[in-house]
Amino acid sequence: MNVTERNSISRRDFLGKAALGFGLVAMGQFAGPLLSLANAQGAGTPQRIADHFASVRTMMGEFVQFGPRGEQTGGKFFIERPGKVRFNYESPSHFRVMSDGNSVVLENTKLRTADIYPLSKTPLKLLLDERIDLSGDKVRSVREEDDLTTIQLADRSLFGDSTITMMFDPANYELRQWTITDAQGKDTTVMIFNVEQGVQFDPSVFTIDYQRLDQMRQERR
Repeated sequence: MNVTERNSISRRDFLGKAALGFGLVAMGQFAGPLLSLANAQGAGTPQRIADHFASVRTMMGEFVQFGPRGEQTGGKFFIERPGKVRFNYESPSHFRVMSDGNSVVLENTKLRTADIYPLSKTPLKLLLDERIDLSGDKVRSVREEDDLTTIQLADRSLFGDSTITMMFDPANYELRQWTITDAQGKDTTVMIFNVEQGVQFDPSVFTIDYQRLDQMRQERR
């Protein structure tokens, strides 16, 4: 597996590999009222959430991930917006996901393989942007319940028919989980907990060692 920058990303390939740090819970699982976009946006719920999310520059915590085949993994995550994220998976998983603001690396530390994708062409961009972009037709739906507010976003220019769904605490607008479903309807879910905000990170946390990745590629030739 080559360590190459993929300017023309295979959406199915990326979303398939991203049983690594991304996810979706099907909208049909929620019984709360689905608001029309006009009513939801008029009520200001999506914008209030977007404004709060934009104010949270850094966070870290633990996560549990449920893959499309029911597989479960967990670990620790670190986010520094805009653009930076790191997922350290617990044993027996050998995966690590990182973004330095420009590229996303999906690495298998056991097999010493990695794929690199432009952040701008992945669903992570919507999660890691300066703010949640509610412009145009990106907001597919808003669902408000007593314990969760759910916003489903889509951007065909980024990842075709796939969607990302973000779930927030309605009391404080804090992110509780995010989800992705691919064009084939396969879901991966990431739930986060024990979250700390306003954390200061050493720059090395999000540094991608491209020279090391290139050396890995040379070793596999």
